[in-house]
Amino acid sequence: MRILLQFPEGLKQEALKHAKRLESEGNEVFVSASPTFGACDLALDEARSLKVEKLIHFGHAEFQHVDFNVEYVEYRIDAPLALLDKSLDMLKGFKTIGIVTTIQHVHQLNSIREFYERNGKIVVIGKPYGFAKRPGQILGCDVGSSASIDRIVDAHVYFGGGIFHPLGALLATTKPFLAIEPFGNRIEFIDRMRETYARKSRGKVLASLEAKNFGVMLTTKNGQHNAQLAGLLKKRIEEQGLSAAILAANTFDFESLNNMREFDAFVNTACPRLAIDDTDRLSKPLLSANELMEVLRMKRELAQKKSLR
Repeated sequence: MRILLQFPEGLKQEALKHAKRLESEGNEVFVSASPTFGACDLALDEARSLKVEKLIHFGHAEFQHVDFNVEYVEYRIDAPLALLDKSLDMLKGFKTIGIVTTIQHVHQLNSIREFYERNGKIVVIGKPYGFAKRPGQILGCDVGSSASIDRIVDAHVYFGGGIFHPLGALLATTKPFLAIEPFGNRIEFIDRMRETYARKSRGKVLASLEAKNFGVMLTTKNGQHNAQLAGLLKKRIEEQGLSAAILAANTFDFESLNNMREFDAFVNTACPRLAIDDTDRLSKPLLSANELMEVLRMKRELAQKKSLR
């Protein structure tokens, strides 16, 4: 069988091992060297170009159905639970807590739940909106496991590596948010970041009020492609007498976007996290769809006030 292997950055060091194992079983194996950002970013173009019969995607659960033979190989990582003891002091006063994690640690959620329940907490594990597949699992673009229980918990607890995943959940919730990073041996409330990102969002909107030319970013990635939204936003921009063009790419190169100096602002329809995490990489504002609609609303109001003078 002709097979293409795809690994996220954190697992690329294991590519040769898996390739050789599959070759020893009589397969012809290729390894994708392109970056990948999750199961929303399958190497389908490479797979079809190479005429492989199967794409094996490591490290993530299925994101959505695609018209190709894809095998998903999830990676379970047993993280140390020692920091849970320390978290009890920080969670004093919070009776009901919600816990979330990434796919690598979902299998540990029951142990984490049992620990907190033994120590007098009421534990709630929410369900994702649809892209994530397991209760308590969050993705950068699916934080339903936190958002769906925000009204009934006193605090949220994220267990896992990095800030990428808990940041999305933080911005979609209102309650105190404790992030436990077991491998980095760090534990902290990250609530302050809500105000930081709210200020950034407001700044982008205000900086776009004089914009006349908008670049609407449309990706071809399987799980991020949203041509309908891109077309709708372009229409809304042009309805106000402004100019817009749809910019297509698989992976957006921010240096190339910066070279498009005719555009006064960019609008993201790809991974929703781009307009949160990557705004500093562009010399012009990078807006989410909601931020664009706020810009257009404010522009209408300003125009109406001028017409009344």
